[in-house]
Amino acid sequence: MTALLTVNNLYKKYKGSKYFLSSGFRHAIGPINFTLDRGKTLAIIGENGSGKSSLVKMIAGVIPATSGDIFINGISFSAMSRQDRCKSVRIIFQDPNISLNPKVTIGKILTAPLELNTSLTAEQRKQQILKTLDLVGLLPDYLDFYPNMLSSVQQHQVAIARAMVLNPDIIIADSILSTLDTSLGFKIVNILLEIQAKKGISCIFVSHNMNLVRHISDQVIVMQNGKMVESNTTEQIFNSPQEATTKSLLQSEQPDYRK
Repeated sequence: MTALLTVNNLYKKYKGSKYFLSSGFRHAIGPINFTLDRGKTLAIIGENGSGKSSLVKMIAGVIPATSGDIFINGISFSAMSRQDRCKSVRIIFQDPNISLNPKVTIGKILTAPLELNTSLTAEQRKQQILKTLDLVGLLPDYLDFYPNMLSSVQQHQVAIARAMVLNPDIIIADSILSTLDTSLGFKIVNILLEIQAKKGISCIFVSHNMNLVRHISDQVIVMQNGKMVESNTTEQIFNSPQEATTKSLLQSEQPDYRK
């Protein structure tokens, strides 16, 4: 069976310093290789600056990879149109206060992806938006609201709705709980888990919360200095970590991780 997502020898190089003795380029991310099956959840963990966000932004098509390839259902990203990539993989950014335009109503925020990436009629777009609002637990009344009129949790629900309105195969959540306290954060996680159960989508979580990672993920990738230093099932990562980086991350968040 073909994996839903295959990341093959992915690299991202950034230009180095222009000053004396600069090498011109430096490896920032890579090589990255992994697969993700439909309906499964991958967690990506690592210290700040380890390359987690850059990796998921490449998978989401927000930034281009320097080399390597990404496949969805066996089809290369390079062979897909921008619209098809947008419909296949959607990303939820860390802070909805930044990612949601404060001058645009929720209705227009949710309409934009459909106008840009589908050929749906106005009525079809309206029905899709109403279904998506219901999916994330919001009422139609919110369509006329602006983001700053909503609570933090409701803003996150809108961000999830914007990601889900195109019925993607994969949702990427990039440290989305960092702006919420624990109880509200787990409410958002539960919404995503319910959506996953209903829709059969795959999820990629970037998180520093090891308890959350252990609770929701099927497999874990550990990043350090742009490299994948460990990749395994969640059970293996938590019960038998192999790398010092992994052990340090688990101990810093959950000292009794071996129990």
